[in-house]
Amino acid sequence: MQQRVEVSAGYSGTPLPKKLGIVDDAVFTVLHAPPSFKETLGDVGTAIWQRNLMPPIDVIVAFYTEKAALRDEWAKLTDAAQPAGGVWVAWPKKTSGVATDITEDVLRATLLKTGWVDNKVCAIDDIWSGLRFVMRKENRPPWKR
Repeated sequence: MQQRVEVSAGYSGTPLPKKLGIVDDAVFTVLHAPPSFKETLGDVGTAIWQRNLMPPIDVIVAFYTEKAALRDEWAKLTDAAQPAGGVWVAWPKKTSGVATDITEDVLRATLLKTGWVDNKVCAIDDIWSGLRFVMRKENRPPWKR
């Protein structure tokens, strides 16, 4: 069972939507987020917050505390992402005190063998980190929206 954890605001600098690639008319969805994530995310401008995994989705942000839950859902996430899109996997930082079996190294060991590669890391807040995975370019089919 996924553990619900509150998101704490407080990071400054680049707006979180921009860090995550939620810009302009991007279609995005968020899974398993802590209740305050919408507030932490802030203004998404003209981006479209889709409430399901109906493809094509430009940006998926999914929060996990358990590797098994991520493994179980990974195919659903990647099937919903448009070929040039990204899937952010958020996990609790070691310093957060939140119980988890996920680390950045665990994510890479688990997900790189699926044909996706990590290309960006992001501090979401003082509890959560995020690692973005994208489909390897050589595996991407031609795509037109």
